[in-house]
Amino acid sequence: MANIKSAKKRILITEKRTAINKARKSEIKTYIKKFDKAIDNGNFDEAKVLLKAIDKKLKKAAHKNVIHMNNASRKVSRLTKKLNNAM
Repeated sequence: MANIKSAKKRILITEKRTAINKARKSEIKTYIKKFDKAIDNGNFDEAKVLLKAIDKKLKKAAHKNVIHMNNASRKVSRLTKKLNNAM
């Protein structure tokens, strides 16, 4: 455990930021699961709406350095391709 006051503060901040980042990643994964389920059920209109939301959330996460920008772009690309092939 840290002895210096500023180091103790940084530990608390790191724990808080880790929780926020984990929540953001979890939310994105949940949206992707809903997207996959919509495609499996043949509900393409819902899938389009979800894809738009996923794109926004991934870009926001990449902008805040939760995930890498290339990772976000790759996921959006693959999901778009999956939707186009299913239709």
